[in-house]
Order: sequence, then C-alpha cells, then structure tokens
Amino acid sequence: MPLLSLDKVSKAFDGVTAVKKVSLTVEPGEILGVMGPNGSGKTTLFNLVSGALAPDSGEIRIDGERTNGLRPHQLCRRGVARTFQLVRPFLALTVSENVLVGLGYGREKLSGAPARQRAAELLDSAGLFGRSDRLASTLTVMDRKRLELARALASSPKLLLLDEFMAGLTPTETAAALRLIRELQRQGLTIVLVEHIVWALLDVSHRIVVLSAGEKIADGAPAKIANDPQVIEVYLGGNT
Repeated sequence: MPLLSLDKVSKAFDGVTAVKKVSLTVEPGEILGVMGPNGSGKTTLFNLVSGALAPDSGEIRIDGERTNGLRPHQLCRRGVARTFQLVRPFLALTVSENVLVGLGYGREKLSGAPARQRAAELLDSAGLFGRSDRLASTLTVMDRKRLELARALASSPKLLLLDEFMAGLTPTETAAALRLIRELQRQGLTIVLVEHIVWALLDVSHRIVVLSAGEKIADGAPAKIANDPQVIEVYLGGNT
C-alpha cells in the first residue's frame, strides 16, 4: 500500500487553478522529487498534503486513510512533517528549545529529561552538535535549515516533505544536504522534496514528478525525466 496517494486532486484560488487533477503515489521508503517552473503548483501541492489547504476536489490518503480536511496538527500526529521554503525557526528560542517544541507536539509527545536527550540526538544527527544553547536567530542559513529539519524530525514522521531544502546553499552545503537526505531515507523515512536545483533533485530522487501549470506532465525515473522532450521544453528550456 502506498504511504501517500493523491487521486485527481485539484485546488483553485479566485478561479485560477493552482493544482489540476493531480494523481500520484509515494511508496514507503521512497524519495520522490517534485519539479516544475515557478507557478507550477509545487508548494500548493505540499500545502494540500500537509493540511495547510483543503482540496476542492479529489482525494488524499496517508497509509490508506482519507485525510481531506485534516489540519496540520492532526496530520502531524499521523506522521506527516514538513519544512518550508522560507525557514521558520522560533528565533527567540534556543536551538534546543526549537526541537523541544516539535517533541511536545509530535506522535511521541516527549517531555522532561527524555525530551532533552532526544533533542540532543536529533541536533547531532542534523549537524548541529554543540549549538543547542545558541539562539536560533544567530544561525547561518544552512544551520537554520538543519534546525528546521531537526524540529520536523522531532515529531517522529513517517512522511517528510522538504520544500526547497537546498535553496540558497553553496555547492558544498548542497552536497552535505544530499548526504543527510539519503541517510534519513536509510533510516526508514519516506521523503518528498520540491527543489529547483535540478542536478541535485535528479541525483537524490528515486522517482520524479513534474508539474506544469498545475498539471502533472511526467512521472518516472530521473534518467527518463531528464530526457523527456516535454519536460525539456517546459522546464529545462528548449536548448538545455
């Protein structure tokens, strides 16, 4: 059974269709990449899966359970976590306190000493060892992304949605982010990521879905997507 399935999901804003009858599945343990030009519906799709938006039509299922209309906190308890294109740490809190928030609202709802121990483990795995007492506002862009990832992982997700996790990173930082994504998948997470860095998306994804003007135009292995004439035309450019 797919961990995530969408069946003809649509969403419009003031008569403008952002997502149009998109169907897709994500298998347990898969890394699915989602690509497309600006305005293609990628972030709207994430908002629909994570509960920030409700679909106008179609059906979304997590582990076979229909989730249409569930709010983000309800989906969090069912194992869905996400990061954002513009990182959103609690800047006035320390790095550790940010992760403790996630531990208090996730599936396990840890508190006290067990929560502090788990927070330290998550920060270490995300590459933030030794920074737990720093204010989140003092972190670099890369470290804020690591913190947001650690906070998302604190909810013990089964499905992790990464929205342009590698945006704004240097090539060295991007390579480190790819290693981290692969390690999370090896630990059993199912990952869906939206990314504009095409080479990185092709490198890390098991399969890629391509959106254009809200519609799915391609779905397949990275090598197939990279050579798809329609994808080249609408996304990579006719001469790419």
